[in-house]
Amino acid sequence: MTETADGHPGAGPGTGSGAATATPAGGTPLPTGSRNAPEPHGLGASVMPTDVYAKAQGTFPYAADLWAEGLLWAAVHRSAYPRARIVSIDTEPAAAMPGVHAVVTHEDVTGDSSHGRKIADQPAFARDEVRYFGEPIAAVAADHPDTARLAAAAIVVEYEVLEPVSDPEKSFESEPLHPDGNLLRHIPLRYGDPDATGEVVVEGLYRVGRQDPAPIGAEAALAVPRPDGGVEIYTASTDPHTDRDLAAACFGLPPEQVKIVVTGVPGAMGDREDAALQVPLGLLAMRTGCPVKVALTREESFLGHAHRHPTLLRYRHHADGEGKLVKVEAQILLDGGAYADTSSDALAAAVSFAAGPYVVPHAVIDGWVVRTNNPPSGHVRGEGAMQVCAAYEGQMDKLAERLGLDPAEVRMRNVLATGDLLPTGQTVTCPAPVAELLTAVRETPLPPLPKDAPESDWLLPGGPEGAGDPAAVRRGVGYALGMVHMLGAEGTDEVSTATVKVSGPVATVMCAAVESGQGFDTLARQIVQETLGLDEVHIASVDTDQPPSGASGRGRHTWVSGGAVERAAKMVRTQLLQPLAAKFGMSTELLSIADGKITSYDGVLSTTVAEALEGKELWATAQCRPHPTEPLDEAGQGDAFVGLAFAAVRAVVDVDIELGSVRVVEVALAQDVGRVLNPRQLRARLEAGVTQGIGTALTEHLRVAKGVVRHPDLTAYALPTALDAPDIRIVELVEERDVVAPFGAKPVSSAPVVTTPSAVAAAVRAATGRPVNRLPIRPQAAVGAQQHSG
Repeated sequence: MTETADGHPGAGPGTGSGAATATPAGGTPLPTGSRNAPEPHGLGASVMPTDVYAKAQGTFPYAADLWAEGLLWAAVHRSAYPRARIVSIDTEPAAAMPGVHAVVTHEDVTGDSSHGRKIADQPAFARDEVRYFGEPIAAVAADHPDTARLAAAAIVVEYEVLEPVSDPEKSFESEPLHPDGNLLRHIPLRYGDPDATGEVVVEGLYRVGRQDPAPIGAEAALAVPRPDGGVEIYTASTDPHTDRDLAAACFGLPPEQVKIVVTGVPGAMGDREDAALQVPLGLLAMRTGCPVKVALTREESFLGHAHRHPTLLRYRHHADGEGKLVKVEAQILLDGGAYADTSSDALAAAVSFAAGPYVVPHAVIDGWVVRTNNPPSGHVRGEGAMQVCAAYEGQMDKLAERLGLDPAEVRMRNVLATGDLLPTGQTVTCPAPVAELLTAVRETPLPPLPKDAPESDWLLPGGPEGAGDPAAVRRGVGYALGMVHMLGAEGTDEVSTATVKVSGPVATVMCAAVESGQGFDTLARQIVQETLGLDEVHIASVDTDQPPSGASGRGRHTWVSGGAVERAAKMVRTQLLQPLAAKFGMSTELLSIADGKITSYDGVLSTTVAEALEGKELWATAQCRPHPTEPLDEAGQGDAFVGLAFAAVRAVVDVDIELGSVRVVEVALAQDVGRVLNPRQLRARLEAGVTQGIGTALTEHLRVAKGVVRHPDLTAYALPTALDAPDIRIVELVEERDVVAPFGAKPVSSAPVVTTPSAVAAAVRAATGRPVNRLPIRPQAAVGAQQHSG
């Protein structure tokens, strides 16, 4: 980790030339906790989120709430086919409509014609060919949202329809779907002896479907032109600096002429990481000279952002007669969709974690990610790791059945620990209490069976008063262990910058880390409260005038941005204490700050922080940069990850073997968290992760037939509701601090997302005796009950 020399912090969030009248999220903190009780304070306390009251009262400003004088509305014309050549685009019918101010296509992109987070392979607007259903072709600005939509629909595109490639297995031999070819990446991992064999061999074929991030609030944005020819874009970005650079390149402008201002983010799990809105809006705003806003419908939201990679997994596990793993063989195929996005990262995680949190002496693993004419895939929480968890845990269940062992026992005989090697050759140097986590969920008492409760209290699969017959209900218990990596991987330069400024009794934190629901703003307040003994801490709004802090996700803002805030706060603390220490002839290390007071080790000095700060203005800027990683080599070997986090889940389900319906009765979770920084916030994150995992296991599947998205709405795409959420028992949080991480904390929300679906699938297998090898679990997979071969 490094820190910068003291220097004047950059200008705060600017208003630009024509700022929107609605204020972006951030700024003044709201009161927390009970209004009659002392507020929780500092790290380790259950500090309430800074925005909780605004969100509860409906005053929190999301992008969809923004407005500006002279506002125009935008709409996008999207492809009606998953694959077709564009013969012609006729925009005249749209341009001629009353109220329409501008229509833009690929011809209006004056800079780089394509963009992308890893590879610039995705056009801002389709040019010669459309490669997925719903790909943007043109955009319209009009004086009313209905007019804009009608005008977009009036654009006439003549196509030469082509046969789409929707099966990723066929992509290898099909004609190129993109000038860069169909293979996005291949990772051949070889570890140990490829010819090693075991006494017992089990095989399996597994499939994981396409999951949508399904944001609570659909995407929206506002673009405002600037007098210098540039543009300001107000949107719920989770990586504003990358979005700015992508948009500026498409506009043919230097980055300093494009500004991204982050509005309130209504939840994000990767779906906020694209430039699908910024480029069309910016072009329209600069063309018309007016502010332009768009608010997507739910259907457009489903079509416009990336999804979890659908995955096909073939596995063969070798073990000895005692159930100890000898070798894992796997072939992993990810459907990347039409464009690259972050598919390379997802494949690296999938291949690296293909054996799971288990000790494996030998491994032969091949992973591919290919282009198809399906919707683009990208970053969704736990990408890569979730898909392989479903497969390797299915294999562990098969191994247990073959050997006649308890499923938890066969896992316990193989668990990973600190000091062991991953199949990538990387040594696990962080805390890895996998055995402790498994023991915790294994020893937790099971929930009572329905026969122990009055029949009126039963909640059958299928919901209250469902058609199910109690006699057809079978209960199953399943286990799963999962792992995720922290921060970026394979040489990603993770760095964040933060400035802490103190003026009297008020502190302000300026950091471009976006609060996307993970609680960074609250954590930043806690850090400053803990370090400086101040109660009132403001978090400045985020925009690209500030130094970059990278994308949200994988716990990076807790680690990297939180580390930068801590370093800056400690530098201010030194500035505060140095004059007092010099006056009494002692070092600053002999002074402490607690409960708003500064005291010396011997009690000679005692004053309040407010008195020491009176009339002063202090500030410092610092950076945090974790130790570097390296790309995987041609054999899939390398120290590719900064750190790892682990979880163990036990799921209890009731299955109606006549209807195929499944109810998750209880989920017991044990997780290694490093250090609990905010107990209430931590629990909320874990419960949300488990619930999302249940959706992955049972209901969430975006149906695509021959490249065409079917029923892109929340009626057909079934998200879990409060009625689907089981009892969630957090049975143990292992606080073994990671010494290389600031505060010793680990990310918490991804691990239960990765692990819960596999535990639910294992429980359904236990209840029915049937092979459950597909997520989400289809009703027909749970119908009927078979005898276990073991």
